Amino acid sequence: MSLIEPDTKDWTWVLDRSCPECGLEAGAVAVSDLGDRLRSNAASWTVALQGPDVAVRCAPEVWSVLEYACHVRDVHRVMSGRARLILERDDPEFPNWDQDATALEDDYGSQSPAVVATQLADAARAAADLYDRVPASAWQRPGRRSNGSVFTLAGLARYHLHDVVHHVHDIAGDVKRHTIAAYDAAAAAYRDGGLGMSDLRLQQLKAFAGRLPHGSRVLEIGSGPGRDAAWLEGAGLRVRRTDVSPGFVDLLRTDGHRADVLDPLTDDLTDPEHPDRPYDGIWASASLLHVARHDLGRVLERLAEATADGGSLHASFKVGDGEGWSTHGEVDRPRHFTFWRESALRALLDQAGWRVDAIVEHEGLRDERWLAVLATRSRR
Repeated sequence: MSLIEPDTKDWTWVLDRSCPECGLEAGAVAVSDLGDRLRSNAASWTVALQGPDVAVRCAPEVWSVLEYACHVRDVHRVMSGRARLILERDDPEFPNWDQDATALEDDYGSQSPAVVATQLADAARAAADLYDRVPASAWQRPGRRSNGSVFTLAGLARYHLHDVVHHVHDIAGDVKRHTIAAYDAAAAAYRDGGLGMSDLRLQQLKAFAGRLPHGSRVLEIGSGPGRDAAWLEGAGLRVRRTDVSPGFVDLLRTDGHRADVLDPLTDDLTDPEHPDRPYDGIWASASLLHVARHDLGRVLERLAEATADGGSLHASFKVGDGEGWSTHGEVDRPRHFTFWRESALRALLDQAGWRVDAIVEHEGLRDERWLAVLATRSRR
């Protein structure tokens, strides 16, 4: 299966400036951090390959998650080989590698996801271990491509890191699409299966509403079936209902509510009813936990920019490390979750323009742990 346009671009510029697509400033990464960054990246691929339909392309001209993973595995192998050449020889010339020809010859799309996950993790570990062992005096040793492009070992390793980080960015759309599709397919069951309101959720709603004057305008991120919005409106607030799932938005509209399909990472957050006024509060219960780790800071920043100074934020996240797919409750298709620890979450909120008033850890309905955030918009 082809239709993939060969990548003939020269990506060496990523060593000089931040990549506008994936956001990585590769040239600023300390060489001492390269090994850990590669290991962390490999963990993302292990999770991605456990998702649904990983061998299916979202478009004929775009690699599937599996094909990207095969490529990343081979990038680790090729770059490790080039790094060893630099360490073993003086100013070596690297063997040519045609990545597009390799993808066709090795039939990336037919390989086993489980096998590729293991191979990718092993190749990433080997590369990371190699970079960890490089003596300080060797990072400036040179090597060159057949076209004459010269790399120091430090430049090659940073280029290597950008390549695999950028491809996590490339597959993010597939991960998001599968999670949205899971909610779309189960929207009615989700609504009908959870009509109750837990005591803890009521406490959170009351705490949030108590911080806002009567009539305040609230942007809800991830309205789902609309239970929280209904309660907040009953408490005297005006809620803009939004969800990234068209399935949930259709249900809300059928129930007579105005609702919008909205992705807080990319869509315009301006209030259509009052485009000249910021929101007084943001309610994002159990929704931002689907945002990719490298995107959450930007999402929190965009929400802060859309909120009046002194406005309030409620958001909740699952406790843990890394990320993963889960099938539970009324949603029987896999959904992707990003897990957080309090210290990292506090740092992101602070950087995005939120003053953290409280982060409370509590137990969920299925013995999982949650972090409930209450914060204030602060324009320092």
